[in-house]
Amino acid sequence: MRELKYAEAVRAALEAEMEADESVVIMGEEVGALGGVFTVTQGLVERFGEHRVLDSPISEAGMVGFAIGAAAEGMRPVVEIMFSDFVLLALDQIVNLGAKIRYMSNGQFSVPLTIRMPGGGGTNHGPQHSQSLESLFAHVPGLVVAMPSNPSDAYWMLREAVRSDDPVIFLESKNLYFRTSGDIDTRTGPEGFAASVVRPGDDLTVVTAGRMVERCVLAAEELAAENVACEVVDLRYLWPMDTASIEASLRRTGKLAVVSEAVEFCGWGGEVAAWAGEHCFESLDGPIVRVGSERVPIPYGHELEDQVVPTTERIVAELRKLADY
Repeated sequence: MRELKYAEAVRAALEAEMEADESVVIMGEEVGALGGVFTVTQGLVERFGEHRVLDSPISEAGMVGFAIGAAAEGMRPVVEIMFSDFVLLALDQIVNLGAKIRYMSNGQFSVPLTIRMPGGGGTNHGPQHSQSLESLFAHVPGLVVAMPSNPSDAYWMLREAVRSDDPVIFLESKNLYFRTSGDIDTRTGPEGFAASVVRPGDDLTVVTAGRMVERCVLAAEELAAENVACEVVDLRYLWPMDTASIEASLRRTGKLAVVSEAVEFCGWGGEVAAWAGEHCFESLDGPIVRVGSERVPIPYGHELEDQVVPTTERIVAELRKLADY
């Protein structure tokens, strides 16, 4: 077992996969000598060399396009987008090329590409560096969308992403990079796309992902003092989405809340709510509650950001109303 911070867990996963497979290469802006703006790739260029840790020009479209070509020819590139907001410059390459090649070639080509990107708020980086864009990628056929909420998942989900023969959008919470740590068994870990029940309960189901998992657990602990047992389900992957785990929990609790850092309007939380309403209607014993970010830019400063992004206090208030329904 190793105790690692979230950022260290990501680095350890990259190191392990690069050591195991020479076709794994890292590309990104300042990922080499600088070690990434969040130090996630620190030390990798010294260990593996500049031919496997490549500093790219400031061109997300060019970098991702290059990586897609390399992946189609047998490499396993891991691209770091400095901030997830910047990936918008590479959407054409990701959506119209990387996500479609396997389908359009009838399986003759695959794209074993991982695109890592720090996303979300909580670090005072303002409107153009704090967005949660995961709903965009969950909408695109051909992409796997991963959102680890803790160091152990960051380690094992990234290793699985690098080994995947399909492109993986790997969304890391920069707020968790250095604030959270945990014990990681680097010898064996979870496989597949199953969700994780991080806190069991019988009164209501809370489905969440990424940074919001921590806040939902804190909310559940607060409500436990009021004899309300919330089951917190960490999806881990937005696609493929483990609807079986949602259904199993909901059939026991009868009440559902979905909490996301992404904007609530047209966000992935609406898909969870719609799926539950369609497939688990007879199990529902109350309205489905969604708690997401307001549809406004993320402001600078924690106090202002807390007016936009779901806080523990806001989650508690919504769960309490649902429990009392």
